[in-house]
Amino acid sequence: MGVGAIIAAAGRSQRLGGGDKLFAIVGGKPLLAHTLIAFEVCRRVDTIVLVLSPQSLDRGKELVAEAGLDKVATICAGGERRQDSVGKGLTALPPCQWVVVHDGARPLVTADLIERGLEAARHTGAAIAALPVSDTIKEVDPSGLVRRTLSRGELWAAQTPQVFRYDLLRQAHQRARGEATDDAALVEQMGHQVRVFQGSPRNIKVATPEDLTLVEALLSTA
Repeated sequence: MGVGAIIAAAGRSQRLGGGDKLFAIVGGKPLLAHTLIAFEVCRRVDTIVLVLSPQSLDRGKELVAEAGLDKVATICAGGERRQDSVGKGLTALPPCQWVVVHDGARPLVTADLIERGLEAARHTGAAIAALPVSDTIKEVDPSGLVRRTLSRGELWAAQTPQVFRYDLLRQAHQRARGEATDDAALVEQMGHQVRVFQGSPRNIKVATPEDLTLVEALLSTA
């Protein structure tokens, strides 16, 4: 009854012109390899489920074999929405007490960040990496007019990894109402407390070609 990880990597990479960003080469390796290696070397993680788009399954299997990633127990196809993909990952996970959900497109995650998430989740059963918002945030209506300026003192930008008790996250997915952009939102829907732990400015999510350039630069300074 240990720790399982779900790497959510079934997105469509639309802002990268349709090519699968997960297999773009950065720092001499496919982007996804950097993500998976961080979980492979994390001593607290026992098993990994990799969730990919159906068209990327074969490439994913080749990547895992070539990198010698022994903790990857299952590679499965995702669903229409992110939460559908994570749900499929939950079903594929062997029995475990804790589950760490992470975006495959965040290649600069570290074993330390994963372990800090596991420690933070012990308090309430749910914890997410996040950073305090430093920019001034405006709420804007559909016509482009500012409705109000939000107080940034209590605003945090959510990242992954997000860590949950397996039974809690499973229940949250089963009870989901509508679409959620992260798993914490599903847990919040049930009225359950989610703790925030300090994320990392380096832990960026790759969405554009410019992000790939930034990751390449950050890897060169690691």
